[in-house]
Amino acid sequence: MQLIVQPDDGLKPLVKAIRSAKKSIDLVIFRFDRPELEKALAAAVARGVTVRALIAHTNGSGEKPLRKLEARFLEAGLTVARTADDLPRYHGKMTLIDDELFVLGFNFTRLDIERSRSFGLKTRDKKLVKEGLTLFEADSTRQPYKPGDKRFVVSPESSRERLTEFIKKARKQLLIYDERISDKLIIRLLRERIAAGIEVKVIGRMAKDLDKIPVARPPDLRLHVRALIRDGSSVFIGSQSLRKNELDVRREIGLIVNDSRIARKVKSVFEADWALAHPPDKAEGKKTETREAAAISAAAVG
Repeated sequence: MQLIVQPDDGLKPLVKAIRSAKKSIDLVIFRFDRPELEKALAAAVARGVTVRALIAHTNGSGEKPLRKLEARFLEAGLTVARTADDLPRYHGKMTLIDDELFVLGFNFTRLDIERSRSFGLKTRDKKLVKEGLTLFEADSTRQPYKPGDKRFVVSPESSRERLTEFIKKARKQLLIYDERISDKLIIRLLRERIAAGIEVKVIGRMAKDLDKIPVARPPDLRLHVRALIRDGSSVFIGSQSLRKNELDVRREIGLIVNDSRIARKVKSVFEADWALAHPPDKAEGKKTETREAAAISAAAVG
């Protein structure tokens, strides 16, 4: 298992894996604007690798940029499928390269990779790779997905159950990266954990003022990260925030890793960010949200 930390690691882990691919590459795409990644995918096709892209039917910038991306991919020889429109967002970030699975918290955009705090995971675990391929095939062919391995967390099928269980199992500490926690049941659960003596800290925002839950934001770092670190020994990393829509309505993908080595690495990043963070200011929070929305729109494929 390998941890990817943004903005530190950049695109190198993905580009390196794509350039080394021998058989197949499967990508799930919500946003994409990285020419070096596009070039590496085209080069893989040219040397005989089967490259399949599953592209979201829409994102916050609408359909036009995604359809342009489809056309460029088809011209380069990729096989392209489009997600169904039965869910309002297909927001998961996942890539399969030969026998490796990448589950990411970030999009394939400069904004997410170079200017934001985020994480990703790479694994050769055969069961997880198989689970990722099962989901990719189901969404590519617009068939129902049935959850298998409990470590592979997918919305709307299993996220609420798996993440509720993850939080409940905290015995000493729960550290959370989340852009905006708003799900009422999750907030209630966090309050219960604090009442039970569990230390809870959040880097990001809460939907409402909760004096008992410490919340802060780094002053100079955009957040595009969803991660939970439990007791320094287990970690969740994925695309789903602790919000109702992302747990129950949209397609989101994440992994639960019971690996103290990975958990300690994520915890060390959290602690460094926390040391620089400050409590979120309400007025500044609204301005930041507006700036981030504009930046995301500008980063869409054009």
